[in-house]
Amino acid sequence: MNDGYLTIALPKGRIGKTAMEYMEKLGIFDVVKQSSRKLIFIDETIKIRYMFVKAVDVVTYVNSGVADLGVVGRDIILEENAAVYELLDLGFGRCKFSVAGFKGTDLHPKNAPLRVATKYPNVARRYFKRRNQPIDIIKLNGSVELGPIAGLSDVIVDIVETGGTLRANGLEVLEDMMEISAKLIANPAAYRFKRSAIRGITDMLNERVEKNA
Repeated sequence: MNDGYLTIALPKGRIGKTAMEYMEKLGIFDVVKQSSRKLIFIDETIKIRYMFVKAVDVVTYVNSGVADLGVVGRDIILEENAAVYELLDLGFGRCKFSVAGFKGTDLHPKNAPLRVATKYPNVARRYFKRRNQPIDIIKLNGSVELGPIAGLSDVIVDIVETGGTLRANGLEVLEDMMEISAKLIANPAAYRFKRSAIRGITDMLNERVEKNA
């Protein structure tokens, strides 16, 4: 939106809640009423528009230019593979992409592709392609842990924070893929034309991140 406002897309859920707490402490979130069901709040004083969207849609809004900035987990950035700038690691929402399954599962079967259940097919394909391991992707939107348990897949690719859900279902991490966390992202065109305003937000958030480090 090229109307003089800086538009920030914030995800609903845990990452969004933490991002809101950061912004409240910076004094740039006063207009937002968290108990409200409104999806857009506008601060006329500092010319910032806040949009609340599903976490999986943050990258879409930023990539399209509807939002100038967004807060989102890097898992979604990697899966969407969108042309956005990653401006800042916000230091929260830390977890890992991991390959998980039953203990002893062979990750390099020779006679058939490895069957991989995941919510992140693009991430999984790129990872196993680099390892020259043929795979069959089974896209799931719900509890991917059921894949190996039900015999639908050999392993899963998912984000893992504590591993508690895996252990409760008799599974374990077989291989860590990469670390992920919450990121501040920007639309490239917005970064070019609204650089001063974006840098102002980035600098304030970076100072907050450093205090929490």
